[in-house]
This record gives sequence, structure tokens and C-alpha cells, in this order.
Amino acid sequence: MATITYIEHDGAEYRVELDPGTTLMQGAVGHGVSGIVGDCGGACSCATCHCYVDPAWLGKLDPPSETEEQMLECAIDPQDNSRLSCQIDVTEALDGLVVRLPESQF
Repeated sequence: MATITYIEHDGAEYRVELDPGTTLMQGAVGHGVSGIVGDCGGACSCATCHCYVDPAWLGKLDPPSETEEQMLECAIDPQDNSRLSCQIDVTEALDGLVVRLPESQF
């Protein structure tokens, strides 16, 4: 298990325990985190699961694929630490990960 903290734009925090192999998007949707939509169901084709990974954790993640980078261009207000949460698989090494959510996914 890994505990992930999702912080919505308004400051609301959700601490969620997720099984390894679950994506951050699946965990958010499954636990009612309203800041992640995940319209495409995790197919990396919509950018409605955009999140900002805490910079301290970026080095612990696999780099984004070319497809993810292209989809991030469609996200609202992308930043250097932007990722699509559907492309981040939870591992025990991510226990304590903090992700912030944008003001809007649309």
C-alpha cells in the first residue's frame, strides 16, 4: 500500500491508501477526489486527469512518454511538474506522494 495525498485547488486534501499497480487517476476517481475527471478512463487521450506532482517526487517517477507529453499540451495551465495521473502507476516507493490538482480540467 501507498498513501497518496491529493490536494485540490481550493486546498481540500484527500489522503488515500492505494494498492500497487493502481494509477493515480484510478485512485482519485475511486475515492471521490473531485479534481480529477479521467474522461478517457486512463487511455492517455484526454488530459482530464492532469495533476502537479510535488517537485520532490519527480525524480522517483518514470519520465512521461511522448504521448503523455503531447496530451499535456492540451491541459489547462501546464507547468514543469505537470503529469497525467492515469500514467503514474502506484508503487510502494511512492508512499507519501503529494499531487496538487489544477483549478479546472476543462
